[in-house]
Amino acid sequence: MTIRHPAGLPTGLAALDRPLVMGVLNVTPDSFSDGGQHFAREQAIAHGLRMHALGADIVDVGGESTRPGAVRIDLDEELRRALPVVEALSQAGVPTSIDTMRPQVARAAVQAGACLVNDVSGGLADQAMPGTVAELGVPYVIMHWRGHSDRMADLANYGDVVGEVVAELEQRIAAATAAGVAPESIVVDPGLGFAKQAEHNWALLRALPALIARGYPVLIGASRKRFLGSLLADADGQPRPVDRRDAATDAVSALAAATGAWGVRVHDVAGSRDAVLVGQAWQGTAADHADRADRIVITGVRAIGYHGVFEFERREGQEFVIDLIVHLPSRFAATTDDLSDTIDYGVVAQRVHDVITGEPVDLIETLAERAAAAVLALGAARVEVTVHKPQAPIPVPFDDVAVRIDRP
Repeated sequence: MTIRHPAGLPTGLAALDRPLVMGVLNVTPDSFSDGGQHFAREQAIAHGLRMHALGADIVDVGGESTRPGAVRIDLDEELRRALPVVEALSQAGVPTSIDTMRPQVARAAVQAGACLVNDVSGGLADQAMPGTVAELGVPYVIMHWRGHSDRMADLANYGDVVGEVVAELEQRIAAATAAGVAPESIVVDPGLGFAKQAEHNWALLRALPALIARGYPVLIGASRKRFLGSLLADADGQPRPVDRRDAATDAVSALAAATGAWGVRVHDVAGSRDAVLVGQAWQGTAADHADRADRIVITGVRAIGYHGVFEFERREGQEFVIDLIVHLPSRFAATTDDLSDTIDYGVVAQRVHDVITGEPVDLIETLAERAAAAVLALGAARVEVTVHKPQAPIPVPFDDVAVRIDRP
């Protein structure tokens, strides 16, 4: 498995060939899982050192709770809580990130040694955040978010949660890059539990291959969250207590790593560190099986699209041709003779056709990524996409120009 790390990550972390484990350090009295346990400065520093010793690649320091229903604190209080901890851990050689929605806190924390900004609002809470991160030149985690904690439960309304989350994340990515953030420094987080009900969280986790196929490193933050507690409810319907959700969290960490996530953000560092290693090994096994899996081959999906870097290409359009090799998960359509045990190639072709005729893009590389994401969202284990542009504006005689990608 090849991990694409964001640009600007410290050399030691960027060299890792596995998903990262980000340890949660809440310097707060009211966070949902461990609020108050590490509120005192010395306790927080000691816990950060302990997490690092147990395998946390990054310790994510947050001074403001974002649990459901939490009320915001003021800037000075957030700085008072978080900065001394970031500084002490950084001086001790612990890679730290700052979990904040405020650009002033992000700037002060990076100056104190933080190597990454984790903004759960994705720049929506303060429009100055993307520009600040661009100036700081550190990786930027953009999470899907619809509103502050005291109202986010009312915002969990979706027709197509995966499609809407992807679209809203792309809006935030566009805003960040417009403010000067380098695309290669961005990490995305689907925001499990933030303005989402349990069924939304599970849908997003199932769609993780499609999220990863869009090209950005993906961070998963499922640790001890309510949807895991509900899944593990007792016979009376009472959710599993927060401090007994680590095994389920570890399972999500393993599956996320096996799927190709860049990292997991967790409270139980030791368990998830083991889980990530298992998931990474499993991913290699899955890739081996995928090489031997059955394939659906579709060639020559044609449509007129308005893609290209030149104005006349966008105005007049031209024909694009896409070839696909779709690797199936472990299914048994040949013996069951049941369409539900495979992927409907008619639907595959239609989705790809819709990509060609859809929103214009400059590059056929981007067109290929979108086609791959559309097929992976149907349940493919892997997809090879070749996009041909036979009428490309090339000033010498040629037969064809094409881009081929293999995802995830």
